[in-house]
Amino acid sequence: MLTKTPSLSVLALAITLAGCQQNEGPQGEKVTINKNPYPSTYQPLPRQSMLITNATVLTGDGQRIDDGDVFVVDGKIQQIGTDLQVEADVTLDAQGKWLTPGLIDVHSHLGAYPNPAVASHQDGNEMTSPVTAEVWVEHSVWPQDPGFNRAREGGITTLQILPGSANLIGGRGVTLKNVPAHTMQAMKFPQAPYGLKMACGENPKRVYGSKGVLPSTRMGNMAGYRNAWIDATEYKRAWEKYDADYAAGKNVEAPERDLTMDTLRGVLDGDILIHNHCYKAEEMAMMIDLSKEFGYHAGTFHHGIEAYKIADLLAENRNCAALWPDWWGFKMEAYDMVQENVAIVDAVENSCAIVHSDSDTTIQRLNQEAGKVMYRANENGFDIDEAHAIKWLTSNAAKALGIDDKTGSLATGKQADLVLWDNNPFSVYAKAEQVFIDGAKVYDRDDEKYQAQSDFMLGQR
Repeated sequence: MLTKTPSLSVLALAITLAGCQQNEGPQGEKVTINKNPYPSTYQPLPRQSMLITNATVLTGDGQRIDDGDVFVVDGKIQQIGTDLQVEADVTLDAQGKWLTPGLIDVHSHLGAYPNPAVASHQDGNEMTSPVTAEVWVEHSVWPQDPGFNRAREGGITTLQILPGSANLIGGRGVTLKNVPAHTMQAMKFPQAPYGLKMACGENPKRVYGSKGVLPSTRMGNMAGYRNAWIDATEYKRAWEKYDADYAAGKNVEAPERDLTMDTLRGVLDGDILIHNHCYKAEEMAMMIDLSKEFGYHAGTFHHGIEAYKIADLLAENRNCAALWPDWWGFKMEAYDMVQENVAIVDAVENSCAIVHSDSDTTIQRLNQEAGKVMYRANENGFDIDEAHAIKWLTSNAAKALGIDDKTGSLATGKQADLVLWDNNPFSVYAKAEQVFIDGAKVYDRDDEKYQAQSDFMLGQR
């Protein structure tokens, strides 16, 4: 008689659940999992109290203040308004200049796909299994990537580094403060939640279908996600049962630890935010349904060429959409594009539209990328001004990363992440003159002391 061999996931789950068996005798030591074994060691650079006066201020939450003042103390915004009467260590007269929150790129691969782009540095895609939730991209980040400095010169103060999109579930992303540093942990944004990179569509089915491994189709993609979340649900249940039994005084063995399941459980617990590479409208809708099936939030959709088709659905489910202004046509799932995509998504109440880069060069001019959207949308009947458009690079981006209580807008008590521009930031002529992170100057276009170079670039011509 033929018998069916259990799948590896079923066997692993059986082992996990077996670990929760009750034993006789006194309780052993409680087993807990450290959710942050690689904590941030970031420390702000030297700073002083600072008053910036007479600037055109875009607050990042929809307001514009002409001849505005911003007062910074201990790296945080103390006051914002006009004609502030305060004493500061440093006063900057910004007459004729524009002040915005620091720009945030929610989709970057700097450090994991750094320059020089040699094979030994290409560490962004763990293409060994369709589900690699156990990997953390922070362990691939090379802080000496010159791209971090170039991005800072373009006003980028915060960025999320993501694994690549070869896998259904590619691993954890990490949010960094864009400061010069020799270690990843010295850049790591304190208390920022982790992200989990997922990918729809052509990439995973092409990578694994070519190897004769599931998925080779979009239905295979969906089955792969569902199997992973089923295992994660059981893993979460096993650990919750262990915690409850231990709290009740029972002597029980802890479930077997699994790095993949730790990350997926973090999503189910609401601790880790989803960031999903997904182009097509129907696939984004399916991913929202998938999240409802397993009780987590579908998070932010990245690239989203067809997001405009389901703008109402995205807003209804509080999904952010991180989009390009005009990249399209480079593969079939990126074909059905309109250049008003960001503006259409943005036009729906409770929306969260973002302009992202996914590029080591575009990140250097993200302000101009948003300017493209504003220009094209207004040319076609929208009425979007600078005070609104800056949200695509600041407060909405901060919301997607779960750090909008700390940065992304100029408000009392928030971190003084600031960019002083010599012109309207949506102009092709605009340049970032000075950049501040937590009130500390990290870039000055006119002062070499604040133009950091990576160790790799020293001595290069």
